[in-house]
Amino acid sequence: MRVESEIKKWGNSLALRVTGIMAELPKFKVGTKVVVDVTDEGFTVKPATRDERRFRFPYSEHVLLAEMTPEKAHADALAEPTASEFGD
Repeated sequence: MRVESEIKKWGNSLALRVTGIMAELPKFKVGTKVVVDVTDEGFTVKPATRDERRFRFPYSEHVLLAEMTPEKAHADALAEPTASEFGD
């Protein structure tokens, strides 16, 4: 279905009002989280799935550092800053 609308000024931004069938068909309501895919030709707006709303890292910091030691982190190989690097 194609709906004609108009982009308007909203403060320092541009806005597109989501009215009528534009809100009803995808079941948009106030507070609906959405994902906007942007291309050179325009954009599409879709309801966000639960996974898209919150990014989850595959590993926690606790898991990543579980067996970390100074030797495994190569802490001995870290460069020592010189006085000139501190502006002295």
